[in-house]
Amino acid sequence: MEPTELRRAVEAGRATASELGLQVDDVVVVHNSDRVALRLNPCGVLARVTPLGQLPDAEFEVEVAHRLADVDAPVAELDPRVEGRVHLCDAFAVSLWTYYDSEGPKIAPADYADVLLRHHAALRRVDLEAPHFTDRVAVALGEVRVRERSPELPDPDRELLTSTLKGLSAEIGSAAAGEQLLHGEPHPGNVLNTARGPLFVDLATCCRGPVEFDLAHAPEEVGRHYAGADRDLLHRCRALNWALFCAWRWRGNDQMPDRDHWRAEGLDRLRAALPH
Repeated sequence: MEPTELRRAVEAGRATASELGLQVDDVVVVHNSDRVALRLNPCGVLARVTPLGQLPDAEFEVEVAHRLADVDAPVAELDPRVEGRVHLCDAFAVSLWTYYDSEGPKIAPADYADVLLRHHAALRRVDLEAPHFTDRVAVALGEVRVRERSPELPDPDRELLTSTLKGLSAEIGSAAAGEQLLHGEPHPGNVLNTARGPLFVDLATCCRGPVEFDLAHAPEEVGRHYAGADRDLLHRCRALNWALFCAWRWRGNDQMPDRDHWRAEGLDRLRAALPH
């Protein structure tokens, strides 16, 4: 968010928690993109603050959290001291979550695979209407096909992303042996190493597809420890995920820090991952 909008988002998070009886003396911005994550002290809350235009995504994330808590999935929980719902403040949607301190070194590949296996098992026990991974691809295609949405994307790269998104999406859909509910983006930034063990966060990306689509977001070593994964399908999913990453980075309104670096890096990673 731009500085002015960020200040309003911080105040919305602070005001929401305070009005619900939680003590907030200090606010730390943990993450800032199209939505922000705030650590509220000393109450120990993580506030996720989203512009009202993304209200459906915020409500979906809270619904996913409730469903997964019922099946003991390894996910971050909503703060139990307040009503577990989306709260509206100013021009923002605010949800309040338990804040988890990071514990120890990064998660080992075998442990990463184990927690993802357990998460997938829990997701299979949840009856929830969620978009298909191809719906996400369709949105990305809209970004790269319409020049006004990605005005700085060079034409050769626009053609590469368009053909890759279309082709790999169709190939993965036809090659997958089975589909289920997924986390959607279980990359290392969305897995916290906590005192309770690894926990997944950012549940708004939940979608349906093959488990390899999820596994492709994890470090490559993790795939070697995930029993039953289709290696060829995983490779195609990894290339598709880099194409999706590139599509988001070339949006005219993308706010990822160091965006120019990641635009070039994403295209390099995509070319390296494409089947030859």
